[in-house]
Amino acid sequence: MKRPLKPDEVKVWGLVASTVRALPGRSVPKTESVEPPPLIDPHAPAARVPPTKAKTAKAKPKSRTVLDDIEPNRRHRIARERDPVTAKLDLHGLDQYRAQQVLETFILRAWADGSRAVLVITGKGVQGDGILRRRAPEWLAAAHLVHVVAGVSHAARHHGGEGALYVALKRRPAK
Repeated sequence: MKRPLKPDEVKVWGLVASTVRALPGRSVPKTESVEPPPLIDPHAPAARVPPTKAKTAKAKPKSRTVLDDIEPNRRHRIARERDPVTAKLDLHGLDQYRAQQVLETFILRAWADGSRAVLVITGKGVQGDGILRRRAPEWLAAAHLVHVVAGVSHAARHHGGEGALYVALKRRPAK
């Protein structure tokens, strides 16, 4: 059962329908008349829009706060070891500042070596909410690792479960 269109939806549909031409031999269905949008006075103070910056030739890498999950099929292949985990890093016993440095160095070295998937063991922490477990995905989402890290996902139980992360790495560009 279809619901009736709301007045604002009718207006939007009228605007869209007014831009369409009928195929030869067909007629255009009648629609309700749509009021054109009100004209804006360019000299009114509220109508002024700040000028936009022109895009530069080289765009900065976007900073992310959260990484995307690994694609489900790829995660399954990593968990079943069809895509091998070529390197492992254990962060147990490190404070968060040292752990961040070690993790970033490890990821960059693994990517340079051609690895496509690595395992990072963070541990669960004392009560299951360890600082390394929470912060590692944030560190991997840093702007300088955007070109390296494709996604992050919790590891399968036999690889450490919630206390470990699969990190999918992007392919290195061909030289």
